[in-house]
Amino acid sequence: MDHLDELKEFARLHARGQGITAEHTADVLRRITNDTPGDPRSWAAVWTAEGRAAADRGDLLDACRHYALARFPYPADEDRRQAQELGVSTFDSWRRAAGPGIERLEFTDPDGAPYACWAAGLDRDRPLLVVCGGIVSVKEQWAPLLPLLRKLGFAAVVTELPGVGEHTARYGPGSWRTLSDLLDRLATRADVSDTSFLALSFSGHLALRTAAEDPRVRRVLTVGAPVADFFTDAQWWPRVPRITVDTLARLTGSADETELRGALSELALDQKLLAGLDIPVRYVASARDEIIPAREQALLRRALPDVRFKVFDDVHGSPAHLGAMRRWLFANLLLLRFTRRRVTRQHSSPIPLSRRQS
Repeated sequence: MDHLDELKEFARLHARGQGITAEHTADVLRRITNDTPGDPRSWAAVWTAEGRAAADRGDLLDACRHYALARFPYPADEDRRQAQELGVSTFDSWRRAAGPGIERLEFTDPDGAPYACWAAGLDRDRPLLVVCGGIVSVKEQWAPLLPLLRKLGFAAVVTELPGVGEHTARYGPGSWRTLSDLLDRLATRADVSDTSFLALSFSGHLALRTAAEDPRVRRVLTVGAPVADFFTDAQWWPRVPRITVDTLARLTGSADETELRGALSELALDQKLLAGLDIPVRYVASARDEIIPAREQALLRRALPDVRFKVFDDVHGSPAHLGAMRRWLFANLLLLRFTRRRVTRQHSSPIPLSRRQS
């Protein structure tokens, strides 16, 4: 499969995951003939034109969806960088027009790299919920969920994996500190002592790593997260799609595939670290996942004291089961929050924590 064919194959999945119809996606893809910056029939140009058309008719969120696909899988050229900027500015226009409720937060991570978040419902009495996508999804794809999360009683923040979107840091072994630092920065605006992560794909791995160090993380819900074998299994690696390999090289700053494999090997979570996670973990898996090995589930079952799985007959991220996946995740999120509140009421002192302080 050549570069453009692989782009189109993955775009069908990501478009479906964002709620774009298969018919519209097929129409757009038929008009794309190359991936050459500046060409009006190139990948970024056609998707960006569709985004502008959606914005012109007043559908700003639909415009954001198209801009996210225009910058896919990462902004390696000027056309894609422009699409990414349009996605941010267009979402900003949408949230301003929608009225008070969603705010923009700008921070600098522990390594000095700037990043941004969209947030809603921030209040010191509300438990914190952090939402984060994977290596190709920007925060504007998930931020439309913020009004719902606020109504469900959360102080909710949507952010990005290091290296993705507006987060300019490199993705590496210390990236978990960004999430812990985010909790520090929100300590006066949410109940960060009761934090949940809804972290998709590679950010699920980051959330598990953060939870192993930071006792404020009380639960992790994830979809198709790598854990160990993805990062270390030489036999699995040849099956990983080229787009995934190239994107990870971009995020980690690796010069070639050999350097990338070395960088990724440092990210694997071992069974001892996982065994220290005395929190509930809820994991959506895909039976035909082309990126994440099924053995990751077996490791989590062995290592974690409280883990539950929902498996869909689908590819990575289960894009064909978006509704069912969201229902399962939100049902578990609310159940775990209710359980936490009920248990807390039954104890006069805080629940003991066995995890290490960061």
